[in-house]
Amino acid sequence: MYAIVEISGKQFKVEKKQKLFVNRLEAAEGKKVSFENVLMINDGSKFSVGSPKVSGAQVDAKVLKHLKSDKVIVFKKKRRKGYKVKNGHRQAITQIEISDILTGMTKKSPIKKTVATKKAEPKKASAKKESQDLSSMSVAQLKTLAKDKGITGISSMKKADLIKALS
Repeated sequence: MYAIVEISGKQFKVEKKQKLFVNRLEAAEGKKVSFENVLMINDGSKFSVGSPKVSGAQVDAKVLKHLKSDKVIVFKKKRRKGYKVKNGHRQAITQIEISDILTGMTKKSPIKKTVATKKAEPKKASAKKESQDLSSMSVAQLKTLAKDKGITGISSMKKADLIKALS
């Protein structure tokens, strides 16, 4: 089981008992923190994707220690000008351990595909309403409708020509 969670502006793929380094958190060492901004959860056979986050899902973690990351050297130079500046930077980070992933998923499957069925159009419709229905149809649907009515030469017709021929 894993989850994709956003922690202090960055996204992490986390699993239970995993240790990771994140940007400095305000919590003290040894305290528990929870993150509600869970973007996706995968539980073996089923998964849930949020839009933008999964409702009811939560990731609990324990703050292990606060430290600084490796030093990054920032060196600036302009040639032939005698300008050189060397700076270093160490980002403040926190080491956390993921203790629990709460899904908040319901029993129903989160992803279902539905197939739309065509509804029969009413036979006695006014010409104005029928022209509006024809304009909302795609070219392929108009061509099949024209073929059913017995109109010839539909392969070279555009959408406007098909609507004129059908009405």
